[in-house]
Amino acid sequence: MSIQNIEPQVVWKNFHALTQLPRPSKHEEKVREYLLGWGESHGFETIKDDTGNVIIRVPATPGMENRKGVIMQGHMDMVPQKTSDSAHDFLTDPINAYVDGEWVTADRTTLGADNGIGVALALAALEDPSVKHGPLEVLVTYDEETGMTGANSLKPGVLKGDILLNLDSEEEGELCVGCAGGLDVSASFKFYKYNTPEGRDALRFTVSGLQGGHSGMDISLYRANANKVVARILLPLMEDYGVKVVSFRGGSLRNAIPFEASAEILVPKESYAQIREIITDIFNTVKAEFAESDPSARLEIEDHVSVQPKYIQDKAMLTAVKAIIAAPSGVIRMSQSMPGLTETSINLAIVRTENGKITIHSLMRSAVDSSKAYLAQRVQCVFELAGADEITFAGGYSGWTPKLDTEINKVCMEQFQKVYGHPMKIMATHGGLECAIMGAKYPNWEMVSIGPTIKYPHSPDERVNIASVARTWEYLKAVLANIPVK
Repeated sequence: MSIQNIEPQVVWKNFHALTQLPRPSKHEEKVREYLLGWGESHGFETIKDDTGNVIIRVPATPGMENRKGVIMQGHMDMVPQKTSDSAHDFLTDPINAYVDGEWVTADRTTLGADNGIGVALALAALEDPSVKHGPLEVLVTYDEETGMTGANSLKPGVLKGDILLNLDSEEEGELCVGCAGGLDVSASFKFYKYNTPEGRDALRFTVSGLQGGHSGMDISLYRANANKVVARILLPLMEDYGVKVVSFRGGSLRNAIPFEASAEILVPKESYAQIREIITDIFNTVKAEFAESDPSARLEIEDHVSVQPKYIQDKAMLTAVKAIIAAPSGVIRMSQSMPGLTETSINLAIVRTENGKITIHSLMRSAVDSSKAYLAQRVQCVFELAGADEITFAGGYSGWTPKLDTEINKVCMEQFQKVYGHPMKIMATHGGLECAIMGAKYPNWEMVSIGPTIKYPHSPDERVNIASVARTWEYLKAVLANIPVK
């Protein structure tokens, strides 16, 4: 069954169209052209701003002209993650989305339901003549996943609405009214390379099959971090057996928990079999520790591989491995005011050994700016003590402070009770939402975030619940029909 034929078709045909277009972050030219063409073909006022955001405006339906203006907002990019056995090219190939029971998922890649399904819901609300609404704008932002570039560059005064309805939440039945702020940190160690000594043989080992996931939404699930696992294996090999490291590569995106990492090493021939056993033993120990969160963890050892003829300076590599092990990663503190919500966390996301540098990238998040600053101080201390040559912080933004007594909150709660027959849960998210950035530029906005149930975003296991999309569509229509008057 093609996803275009799922009900409500007005939503799924729009989502299907997005799956056919390349849209990894910073490569959104084709999807932007599509959105601009879509708006113009429907006769709607359609704008592209200087950054590349797309804005589509539709006047109120008759009799609804006195309602507050609503901006439905999502982002056009997606996280490009795939399994190691996938040949998918995110810059050219469409996403192979298919129905899997009660879910829509993709073939060994991210699906792009984050945030394609939100954009599809917004477009459906514009084109479906049965939807009653006041003045509507759809804002589709550029490059949310790698830097919130579109939100950061949005200018005050461009949008006319009074209410921001963000469609980037991932749990049906939750009304999100706040989110964490974020900060990127990178540390690097310079190294020299040396010629491979005599009596060495090369092998490559890869840790894969970890759950990974969204570094905000899934960090509290305490899943294994592939970079940490590989570092844990390398440390005794280097210290006790004189193993040389040719390369270390793990993770690909700062906001995705790394589910795969690998290392190429040079092993003394007389210790080859023993070192192979040690790698397996350490991996099996780690797999047992994470048996519940990462049951599909895998280790692959490729013997006698051809690698670059030089290895990374021992002192620099060993220091970096120890720093990776010592650096914080995971949940730092849970919220005291909202049980079950992560307050502060950090994801040690990417490790690379390229261009004469071992580089380690992490993303921290916190709903409390002072806690985020203290975590940054901790991370800086770890890497300074390790002797990192460079430590940089970038991309910082504050959180979105919840406001519980707004008119849109009341509408959302009342309409949810009518549509679903039970109360809606008010919550905040540990993920980063563009609301925090845009709300600072439009301080008079009332803001909420909703969405259908999406599981495992930012990983190749990403999936969206079909029934949840249908219910969210009915709920969105009810909310739009009941927006308060100005």
